[in-house]
Amino acid sequence: MQINPGAAEFPHRQIAAQLKAQVRRGDWAPGERLPSIPAIAEMFGVAKQTVQRAVDQLRVEGILITKPGSGTYVRGTRRRLNRLARGRYGGFRGYHTDLAARYKQQLVSVGRAPAPPEVADAFGVSDGTELLCRRHLVRTDESPVEVGASWFLPADTAGTSLERAEAFGRPLYQEAEEATGRRYATATDTISARQPSREEAEILQIRPDTPVLHLLHVAYDGHRKPIEVAQATWPGPMTTLTEEYKIPAPTPDPDPDPGLVLG
Repeated sequence: MQINPGAAEFPHRQIAAQLKAQVRRGDWAPGERLPSIPAIAEMFGVAKQTVQRAVDQLRVEGILITKPGSGTYVRGTRRRLNRLARGRYGGFRGYHTDLAARYKQQLVSVGRAPAPPEVADAFGVSDGTELLCRRHLVRTDESPVEVGASWFLPADTAGTSLERAEAFGRPLYQEAEEATGRRYATATDTISARQPSREEAEILQIRPDTPVLHLLHVAYDGHRKPIEVAQATWPGPMTTLTEEYKIPAPTPDPDPDPGLVLG
């Protein structure tokens, strides 16, 4: 391990590149702890602050994770963004057991809460209007990977199972369809990147300067009236946006008009 003092690249970036290469080679496996900051500094012959900057860079990129009082580890999970939204409904509107095996969803709270602006806009109500909110946290075995919430109009959910603080043995949209008597017909997804709130950073166990990806999912009935507005927030560097789709085959040019003479 060494750095080139004459290189244009800053020393901490050179160190980050070499540590990243070691992770890719498998020198450190997912979940394995790296040597301490002083030990790495000694390997490269640099100050501890330089190594700390390199580690901070790799944490923001989602390659490393630091556990307070324990050390720095290789992060083992990159999460495909299409788990929710379109993926929540599935080709046969059924429960995805493979997703349930990889991700554990925990219901955090159920109750009335003031609607944030993006949710209020989707429902066409004033900011701060009290709506029914079902908050959740999704985890892998090693770390939280999503914080989210599903919002409903109280008029649709009064006296239904959606108001109960319990998880269902099927996807939420199926429970909502039965409880509200309205069928999900179409949906829109809006994805944006931003800095996390303090609460999001604490729950997701990321640094406050780590960007997050945020999804606003609005599900409509056949009359284009919203049934559910769902929010989901993921650590950006640990999340990949993957979309698979068919590309239409080229269509042959139509036969020219037989009455048209070319020459």
